[in-house]
Amino acid sequence: MPKPLSFFRSFFSKILLLVFLAGCGGNSEKSIGNSNQKVELSKITVTDDLGRKLQVPENPKRIMALSAAMTEMLFAVVLDSMIVGRTQVCNYPEAAKKKTVINSYPVDLEGLLALKPEIVFTEDGITPMETAAKIEQLGIPVYFQRYDKVADIFRGLNDIGKIMHREVAAKKLTDSLQTELNAIENEVKTHELKRALVIINTDPIYVYGRNTLMTDKLEKAGGENALKEVFPQQSPQLTREYVLQLNPGFIFGISKEQNETLFRLYPELQKVDAYKNKRIFVLNDDLASRPSPRVVESIREIRNYLQK
Repeated sequence: MPKPLSFFRSFFSKILLLVFLAGCGGNSEKSIGNSNQKVELSKITVTDDLGRKLQVPENPKRIMALSAAMTEMLFAVVLDSMIVGRTQVCNYPEAAKKKTVINSYPVDLEGLLALKPEIVFTEDGITPMETAAKIEQLGIPVYFQRYDKVADIFRGLNDIGKIMHREVAAKKLTDSLQTELNAIENEVKTHELKRALVIINTDPIYVYGRNTLMTDKLEKAGGENALKEVFPQQSPQLTREYVLQLNPGFIFGISKEQNETLFRLYPELQKVDAYKNKRIFVLNDDLASRPSPRVVESIREIRNYLQK
């Protein structure tokens, strides 16, 4: 009798185990709509700013960015512990400097893979599509954001919040930034728009074009981009003759040395109003060039110079 009883106990135990495993397996996938298509519950589909549909983890815990601006965006919204690395140019916030460095020019694919990020965030125009394709071949989705207006930065922060389940933190941040921005815009509404040219490089002369975030920042600061023509390039090259015709009332550079070099190389530019009225100023390069949560700080810096 003991042996048959032992046999039945063993048999029913195996049956119960099989039922349990079958039940667990039933939760590993789900149907979408009325179709027979099935996806893993741990994945969701998101669309980035370039219109690319990506499969990303439903609850990502390990992420990083391949642009300095995107690194600032991530640190502003998600928990520090979720960010596993940074690039060699990511220097803000201070906490970013403690993260493992992954070279981005060219991207260190082996180092990136070793960090095991579940999503890589980047910025349109910073990471080539060929590089993104190589990263995605490693099984890591690459999420692009694009910023043409200040509002795009706020939207981008909220999009990160949705993906990372940090919606409340993202909205609190963007609401605060919007309030600060509204205050600046209300201050400059009654002032005459001041024409400014923002120099990126001096030899040859490259400037922020009309179709850039800088144009929107200048307008919100109470100014306007002195460059009216829209070029195919976001940062067009201009001749000295063209700059003379623009005759900007303000010229912004990214360093004192750059501004001095501009007028040393092209002394005829001393005829423009900006030079004659001593309205040649230096912008913080990181604030000027990065579409980041510090965008309002950048606008405030421009506004302060335009009031001089």
